[in-house]
Amino acid sequence: MPQTKFLPEKADPTLLDSTVTTYSKPAIGILLINLGTPDEPTAPSIRRYLREFLSDPRVIEMPQFVWQIILNAAVLPLRPKKLVPKYELVWLEQGAPLLVYSQRQAEGLEASLRQQYAEPIHVELAMRYGNPSIPNAIRALREKGCEKILVAQLYPQYAASTTATAVDAVNRYVAKLRNQPELRFIKNYYDHPAYIQPLANAVRRYWHEHGKPERLLLSYHGLPRRCAEQGDPYYRECMLTTEALRQSLSDLNVPVYASFQSRFGAEKWLEPYTEPLLRQWAKEGVKTVHTMCPGFLADCLETLEEIQVECRDAFLEDGGTQFAYIPCLNDDPQWIEGLSQITQSHLSGWASAKTTNSAG
Repeated sequence: MPQTKFLPEKADPTLLDSTVTTYSKPAIGILLINLGTPDEPTAPSIRRYLREFLSDPRVIEMPQFVWQIILNAAVLPLRPKKLVPKYELVWLEQGAPLLVYSQRQAEGLEASLRQQYAEPIHVELAMRYGNPSIPNAIRALREKGCEKILVAQLYPQYAASTTATAVDAVNRYVAKLRNQPELRFIKNYYDHPAYIQPLANAVRRYWHEHGKPERLLLSYHGLPRRCAEQGDPYYRECMLTTEALRQSLSDLNVPVYASFQSRFGAEKWLEPYTEPLLRQWAKEGVKTVHTMCPGFLADCLETLEEIQVECRDAFLEDGGTQFAYIPCLNDDPQWIEGLSQITQSHLSGWASAKTTNSAG
């Protein structure tokens, strides 16, 4: 139980929150962040989401006055309508898959952490773009008494356009508060065993049921090449994830490769590009390929439509005979436990482990 201290009898009530009669041991909050998704698979909802997402200067690194003209004149009037059938294809009964699976991860993480610690632990999910928003999630944690907040992002590999922009958003909101919470941030966990092992186990289970392919392709979200040249560690961390997973699966003797998907614009991005690589393999005589997206921890449009549909069609069209997509970790219990282990490693000094009474 949290330690409770009663307020002094002579405390000035006008300077106290009228709802508070005791001071309790502060709770610990976990702010779990993912990228975001439209609220509905409709053009207006997709347009709102894209406007927020593509207006972030960390996402589109070019003079904003120029980009806003392009965004409002060419992208937003046309792109949302084209995306409607794609979102409709992947939409779940409960909502967007990215939101559904991220929420299950948040709930599983909270349940796991509460079993480990004496302090009250609260986990809130936030999306960098769209809903639930970062400010609303932080407010929810504060209303639950969280004076310490650990920001844990569902991006295993660090990139300025994902991890850093979420850190920016958290700090922008907290900067407006008079009574700020203590903050910690998890930067990355690209080769953490608690992340790599659930990935390897997911592959092993899939191959046990469906058989092994000639090649396993790990497709990561793309990034402009200049970002890596300017010091962004994303490419290096993707390669380290690939190597860690390759070693974990070495006994199965299936070659493991890496590629990058979801290009946007005309400039050069990280290579090799996923779809052209699959077409090349098919033309060279490769018949069976399985693909996994380890940079995504919850299935979304980029995995369920771009990889599972578009890339499959491209591979089969150019001569391949079997293409399979191995789903993201989603609400895999082994991953929930892995996420809990990663989170626990950042709670040192904040939380104390539960003790068991062994007296008989």
